[in-house]
Amino acid sequence: MKRNAPLLLLTAALGLSACATTPTTLAPKPVNVTVLGLNDFHGNLAPTAFTKAGATTSIKAGGIEAISAELNDARKSNPNTIFVGGGDLIGASPINSGLLRDEPAVYALNKMGMSVSALGNHEFDQGLTELFRMQNGGCDSNDKSKACKFDPNYKGATFKWIGANVKYNAASGKTGTPFAPYSIQEIGGAKIAFVGAVTKTTPGIVSPEGVAMLDFTDEADAVNAVIPEIKAKKVDAIIMLIHEGGELNATSTANYSTVGCSVNEFNATQSPIVSIAKRVDPAVSAIISGHTHKGYNCLIPDPTGKDRIVIEGDFYGHLLQHLELKVDVANHAVMSVSAANLVVDYTAREAAGTLDFNMTQLLTTANAKTDAISNVTIANLGSPQIQRGINNVRNTESALGDVIADALLAGTQAQGAQIGLMNPGGIRADLPDTTRIKAGNAVNFGDVFAVHPFGNTTTVLSLTGQQLKDLLEQQWSGANATAIKLLQVSGGFTYSYTLANADGNRVDFASMKLNGTPISATATYRIATNNFLAAGGDNFTIFKQGTNVVQLANLADTDILSNYLKTNGASLTNTVKGRITAK
Repeated sequence: MKRNAPLLLLTAALGLSACATTPTTLAPKPVNVTVLGLNDFHGNLAPTAFTKAGATTSIKAGGIEAISAELNDARKSNPNTIFVGGGDLIGASPINSGLLRDEPAVYALNKMGMSVSALGNHEFDQGLTELFRMQNGGCDSNDKSKACKFDPNYKGATFKWIGANVKYNAASGKTGTPFAPYSIQEIGGAKIAFVGAVTKTTPGIVSPEGVAMLDFTDEADAVNAVIPEIKAKKVDAIIMLIHEGGELNATSTANYSTVGCSVNEFNATQSPIVSIAKRVDPAVSAIISGHTHKGYNCLIPDPTGKDRIVIEGDFYGHLLQHLELKVDVANHAVMSVSAANLVVDYTAREAAGTLDFNMTQLLTTANAKTDAISNVTIANLGSPQIQRGINNVRNTESALGDVIADALLAGTQAQGAQIGLMNPGGIRADLPDTTRIKAGNAVNFGDVFAVHPFGNTTTVLSLTGQQLKDLLEQQWSGANATAIKLLQVSGGFTYSYTLANADGNRVDFASMKLNGTPISATATYRIATNNFLAAGGDNFTIFKQGTNVVQLANLADTDILSNYLKTNGASLTNTVKGRITAK
């Protein structure tokens, strides 16, 4: 199996004899185990654009045909190979999986032999009951127009989602946990325990009603609470799968292929994984992370101060996280662990003819069931592509964010809308992805669906000028302080902010203007947005104070954007309008 980066090696001498609590008394019996991890797959059955470290042009990376081929090579190299997930395997998916309720993605992961995955926040996009269906199978879905259209007898996932920090709350009338906290995998005579957690911020970033019966507790505390139980089962290694992550400082020279980047290279305000990793029991030998859609391979000290591998693999299957474990099964100890991120180079495999044909068949089937809708041409743009921001950042204004906010405003004039607001996390792809750029700058419905895969509808409501200012302040406060979400705004609305100011004082009220007229604190303004934000999603709770609320349940976000593109596509380019100014 090819290596895209040298392995980061930590031996037991560095403190990773994670599961041994007494001196070794038996002759060591080493077993080598390969762990390959996939995070933030989001049902991307086909490859998407990825730029390798140091390159200036992109390749096609990911896609089930190439991911499966990498797994096949790994298993040939070491039959003791385990395939695991870091969460967000489903949800926010392209049309060939999303329109089929992500059943194709689950079936692809089943066929690739996934054993276990951490829960991700997007697994909860359609609520707990639907997640149970995705796990266990059946057709009793909350969207029967999509469920069981890929397989009329959907059988569910053969792997298990796990989450130690997901609990039933008092309001649910239930006790205990809906998912197992850990899973022990036996391979080659070794017992490897995987303990899972999902970001505790999940209730604020999914539709609140879907998780109203659940509590999401502190990730490190929940994992630490089950470590004694795991150790009592005499496992040979413990690996944490967590859907929470971080990102590196802008000044860091590290990237996904860098071996052993320092904890000091993480952006302190954007990296919850750092504090979590520092508190997780030293019995955990390595941490496979996700959520932030970044690629890194770093060292973060455990509670004893000893370095421990924390790795994340970008998103959409571009990278596979690769751990090599040597465990002593006689004494239930970790002898060494190493880590690397492997590029899933679809372009190279396609040229070499080494894609997995079984996955090609599955992809062909999924496409055949969705192409009639996906391939409908919507418009021709004024440029080949309109982007959602460099490296998918969510803390700046983007060209596509401007377009979508404008589309919200244009599509709700009958309801008196004056300002359109869009959450950047709801913009899931460039328009179109680099791998899907077409002659004449054409975009089709599949491209629009990739941008807006959630099936959100449109809401118009009224806020006072003061409430609007308070809403904008929530971009950097509370839960958003560690994951800034800069709302994208429609044309005519402008304002400036100073990030260095204290909470509640970042937005310059005097700079807030609508069509050049200053916003009045007491005047009322009609706001167009999606139903997710209107319900207080992404921690924008001020939306729930809105009055004169109009729910346009039959006007989906894909309709809003498609209609706007049909009318204005030729004039739209990849230009950021500069409606938001950072001082």
